[in-house]
Amino acid sequence: MTRTRAALAGLASALLVAVGVVALSPPASGASLVEVTNFGNNPGGMRMHIYVPDNRPANPAIVVAMHGCGGSGPGFYSGSEFASLSNQYGFIVIYPSAMQEAGFGKCFDTWSDAAKRRGGGSDPVSIESMVNYARQQYGGDINRVYATGSSSGGMMTQHLLAVYPDLFKAGASFMGVPFNCFASAADYPPGGSCTNGSMNRTPQQWGDLVRAAYPGYSGPRPPIQLWHGTSDTLVPYSLLQESIEQWTNVHGLSQTPTSTDTPQPNWNRRRYGSQVEAYSIQGAGHSLPSSGMARVAIQFFGLDRPTPTTPPSGNPTTPPVVPTTPPVVPTTPAGGAGCTATVSLNQWTGGFVATVRVTAGSAGTNGWSVGVTLPGGTSVTSAWNANRSGSTGAVRFTNVSYNGRLGPGQATEFGFQGTGTGSGMTPTCTAS
Repeated sequence: MTRTRAALAGLASALLVAVGVVALSPPASGASLVEVTNFGNNPGGMRMHIYVPDNRPANPAIVVAMHGCGGSGPGFYSGSEFASLSNQYGFIVIYPSAMQEAGFGKCFDTWSDAAKRRGGGSDPVSIESMVNYARQQYGGDINRVYATGSSSGGMMTQHLLAVYPDLFKAGASFMGVPFNCFASAADYPPGGSCTNGSMNRTPQQWGDLVRAAYPGYSGPRPPIQLWHGTSDTLVPYSLLQESIEQWTNVHGLSQTPTSTDTPQPNWNRRRYGSQVEAYSIQGAGHSLPSSGMARVAIQFFGLDRPTPTTPPSGNPTTPPVVPTTPPVVPTTPAGGAGCTATVSLNQWTGGFVATVRVTAGSAGTNGWSVGVTLPGGTSVTSAWNANRSGSTGAVRFTNVSYNGRLGPGQATEFGFQGTGTGSGMTPTCTAS
């Protein structure tokens, strides 16, 4: 058993490193990750780091981003894309560090009785204190607080939505488990009934566990996005279905998805109304989020639309943060007929992810088509939220069934990933 635990712990550590290699580093910025040593009530004995972008709205949204077992807040900061997206969209990111030992090292407490009820103590109360600190010190918008995380952090994401449904407005859980899956610390991986592949409760049982975390609560329940790799053996893929059953029951939804699609190759998405999204990543192991997934989570939170931003001094003339590569000039004047397209890039050596924003002109659109001429040596490897024609040279993207019709001034986004460099791309948009 000791040898098996050591081997699995080594695997988990290796995967943490792998995630950091795949993800993009935060772009250059004057802002930096800062540790806060006295943020309030801290029954979990946690550490807090916070990233506050230089340019942000007067009342920025707050995202709590949580690491996996054996990781840390600073590690998740440097190994994920949330800080980069924070620079672009102006939200604050809190990076908690778990300090309680379980399973593969220091993990977020989703097993103790204290952690399973609102205001009961342990890590959830510590994280609530961090959110309140961000609100008080930086004017964070208490009505726009979100949770996300990987592995242990994904488990805590689902946990926080159950324990504090009045505080967290949505969550994105990567490789997590349903709320109250663990009976105790001894039940935590690598042993125990939750993650040994045998866990199977009814939707009603799962939903009742969430409702018992905050008895008497009758307010709205936060939407949730769930991600899992089909080849994950550390936290079995079967637990994705258990989470779906829990949260559809909490929201009073059918177990049958209202829509299914493949927004990107190997990403199979099931939607249950607007409250629950589930992504099955074909062939992926315990290695999420990978490149581009954080942006999809931020879009789910509704934070992907830049707002007029001001630096801490409050100077309203300071322009908003621009992406790592400035958006190209639209081909159609803003507000005119047709449509406009702008592109922003996240680049690394040998590759890039491009996000293209399509905005309808004064007549709206029934459909749209965006052409991009790629530099020599550059090719597109995948795309999402758009159909693609071609992979090198002149590449064309067209709307899919759910994002072609736009009202006047309305916008939608699609993305694509490629090898080479994305610099110098000039998109042209045609409306139909």
